[in-house]
Amino acid sequence: MSAMKNILLLGATSAIAEQTARLFAANGDKLFLVARNEAHLKTIADDLKIRGAQQVEYQSTDLTDTDSHASLIETATEKLGELDTVLIAYGTLGEQKKGEQDFNDALQELNINALSVISLLTHIANRFEQQQRGSIAVISSVAGDRGRQSNYIYGAAKGALTIFLQGLRNRLHKSNVQVVTIKPGFVDTPMTSEFKKGLLWVGPEVIARGIVKAINKQKDVVYLPFFWRYIMLIIRLIPESIFKKLSL
Repeated sequence: MSAMKNILLLGATSAIAEQTARLFAANGDKLFLVARNEAHLKTIADDLKIRGAQQVEYQSTDLTDTDSHASLIETATEKLGELDTVLIAYGTLGEQKKGEQDFNDALQELNINALSVISLLTHIANRFEQQQRGSIAVISSVAGDRGRQSNYIYGAAKGALTIFLQGLRNRLHKSNVQVVTIKPGFVDTPMTSEFKKGLLWVGPEVIARGIVKAINKQKDVVYLPFFWRYIMLIIRLIPESIFKKLSL
């Protein structure tokens, strides 16, 4: 069991976030939950209190509204007394074919998965840099490691986010602020319900355990499950002259 944390969880109604929040609750942490669906937030908050969370607050917000981010983080800080840990766990897996035909679809994917997250990170980073401590964990994806024809719009958003986090980690290291990039592989969640599942798929509870472990052990980048590090290493090493001919 780790020391009690004050945690801001952005995208709290996602399957991975909910499972991670249960582990935080079991540790007796204080939580401020943010997502769009207020009824779902209340249900999760009530459940987390039963599971041992010392305090659970929540706020219904559209996280793509970047103008609301500064006040949101201020509210979370006031409600919990202070912030020392943030988990950003929201995103969408849009339809690649729609984005190929309509830039507005592609732009929406980029706004949700990259730009809105970067806005939040800007506010959080400045606050944690000032207080000279904190942990920032963000769910990216293995899809950001190399562009594939089947999901390169989503991959581009996650790839941009991964590079941003890399630079942020470099900037904040001297301020004693941890920045951990979480790169899940195939996860069986409502977002992937229409996908055919195979051996490489895992449940959100597996990813949740990996997230908590990564934060507690002060990791920088984690692939979840671990074997995705080796899968993506092989994929990145394939020469472009060969890779462009593959149907991936």
